[in-house]
Amino acid sequence: MAVTLPLLPAKTGTAKTSISLFPENPKTLILEQCKTIRDLNEIHAHLIKTRLLLKPKVAENLLESAAILLPTSMDYAVSIFRQIDEPDSPAYNIMIRGFTLKQSPHEAILLFKEMHENSVQPDEFTFPCILKACSRLQALSEGEQIHALIMKCGFGSHGFVKNTLIHMYANCGEVEVARRVFDEMSERNVRTWNSMFAGYTKSGNWEEVVKLFHEMLELDIRFDEVTLVSVLTACGRLADLELGEWINRYVEEKGLKGNPTLITSLVDMYAKCGQVDTARRLFDQMDRRDVVAWSAMISGYSQASRCREALDLFHEMQKANIDPNEITMVSILSSCAVLGALETGKWVHFFIKKKRMKLTVTLGTALMDFYAKCGSVESSIEVFGKMPVKNVLSWTVLIQGLASNGQGKKALEYFYLMLEKNVEPNDVTFIGVLSACSHAGLVDEGRDLFVSMSRDFGIEPRIEHYGCMVDILGRAGLIEEAFQFIKNMPIQPNAVIWRTLLASCKVHKNVEIGEESLKQLIILEPTHSGDYILLSNIYASVGRWEDALKVRGEMKEKGIKKTPGCSLIELDGVIHEFFAEDNVHSQSEEIYNAIEDMMKQIKSAGYVPNTAEARLDAEEDDKESSVSHHSEKLAIAFGLIKSPPGTTIRITKNLRVCTDCHNATKLVSKVFNREIVVRDRTRFHHFKEGSCSCNDYW
Repeated sequence: MAVTLPLLPAKTGTAKTSISLFPENPKTLILEQCKTIRDLNEIHAHLIKTRLLLKPKVAENLLESAAILLPTSMDYAVSIFRQIDEPDSPAYNIMIRGFTLKQSPHEAILLFKEMHENSVQPDEFTFPCILKACSRLQALSEGEQIHALIMKCGFGSHGFVKNTLIHMYANCGEVEVARRVFDEMSERNVRTWNSMFAGYTKSGNWEEVVKLFHEMLELDIRFDEVTLVSVLTACGRLADLELGEWINRYVEEKGLKGNPTLITSLVDMYAKCGQVDTARRLFDQMDRRDVVAWSAMISGYSQASRCREALDLFHEMQKANIDPNEITMVSILSSCAVLGALETGKWVHFFIKKKRMKLTVTLGTALMDFYAKCGSVESSIEVFGKMPVKNVLSWTVLIQGLASNGQGKKALEYFYLMLEKNVEPNDVTFIGVLSACSHAGLVDEGRDLFVSMSRDFGIEPRIEHYGCMVDILGRAGLIEEAFQFIKNMPIQPNAVIWRTLLASCKVHKNVEIGEESLKQLIILEPTHSGDYILLSNIYASVGRWEDALKVRGEMKEKGIKKTPGCSLIELDGVIHEFFAEDNVHSQSEEIYNAIEDMMKQIKSAGYVPNTAEARLDAEEDDKESSVSHHSEKLAIAFGLIKSPPGTTIRITKNLRVCTDCHNATKLVSKVFNREIVVRDRTRFHHFKEGSCSCNDYW
């Protein structure tokens, strides 16, 4: 390797060397003491002056410092490299490594091509470097060509080269090829096994991770903490608590609790296996908790539907001055969506903008979903418009959000726009589209789209699609047709199908088919309280009070308890919870006075209480009072007295809104000049000026 001395890379200013005693072998000085571009400039100048740069090893040390050790000196490294008349393989290796490390893998591949064209023989260090570049780019074709060259050059048996081959193939999605390379190896160290674990982990092949670990144990192969992190991740995805707890015991026995990455993996595993409290105990015991640990615990709470605890922990994370990452944000937005915590979610969106976090498909879709589930569908559309990249899930979330917020026709417009953009819908998209037809009363469109699924897109309807069709027909009052549709289904109807029909029977007061629906439901899910309540309400709606009481009596005999109605309202970042007729809120007296005033005013506007919605065990004189104290009415009254006039009141309810509360809320919106958004179990109701977005069709 010859170096041309006169050329010095361009630099700002004139570097005057301050080196008085330059060592004969300057490797340590170059690699350890060279901290800045200025240091590099001084040393480079001195090496030229003393002609030490003519020594290949010294030139390589300088090149390594510029290409690998200093963060912003790749251009300088290129200029040094281009001064070398005949660079050998170590020089090329350094540059290929540098380009790969500095996020320029494409340049690394081009340089390898140049190396090959210049007939510079690669060595055992060249191939791992270039395979990493291929892996970064997922350049499978180039990786395969390099694999062939490895075999031709006789490096096929080198363990380090094989490990990188496994990683490259797995990262390019060819995990089976990676496994073949793995199986062909006569000697495999722990790094080899970890490369294979990493491949299965990246491809989401969790069963193979566990299987491979058992194979490792049977062969008595030593594993390390990196291995355990991969296996714990798989345990979480598979809910394999038994293996996860075995690893936890091993960690305790071997004194590995000081490894934060390993403990974070244990926290994540326990949370995903439903052992959230165990995960929290481990989390609390950690001496150092980085953003990954906080995100794992917050995500655990969110996935377990313990959303309030997720938000509480997020507030603790802020107090600890830990900046959240994308995973944290997605989990928090999911929790805000479940709770209907619009203000908290808006703050999260503000934080994302403030930190200039990239609006990825995952984060953008989570934001869209949050806004849609809080009834702020315009904000959801706005986020969708700003997303630089959208996938089928993004479109599907938008369509579902519009459908559930009473904008069925607009949802269909976006569906057809999606098709124009050549985005192929999936089975979940069609659930959203059919749901849009259901909520908007678009029966003919629903029928056409149901047929189109299989005919035009090759998607065979699943039970959820049949359920949507039953809902479309039932909501439209076509109860008999819906009943026949169920009887003609090619797959066995489940409880959700019959429950959907039963709910339609309640709306349209069809006693006969309602009774048949409950018979089927008792066979499938005999202890579901809501089914009995629905039939009881059907009887009550047609004046058959004795039959209604009989159904309630049957529930009591079987020990089936009614799910209590619960409504949430967020004010000033605090979530308040109300149950029907409860008085546990600290401001109950004020709330009940507000209820009395609210009911008086809407009665003056034409409200007539529907006492059929009262508790069946309520005395005749108490039925009106029982109806007026439903959980959503308590939450609305609280919103009226605690929020500024004219602001929107947002309520989240765990059950379907009853007819009486729906009628009452329409009049409250008119009398008090408030927009009220209620999210019940099935959809959103946007009440404004005495009307509802569902057009009384729910």
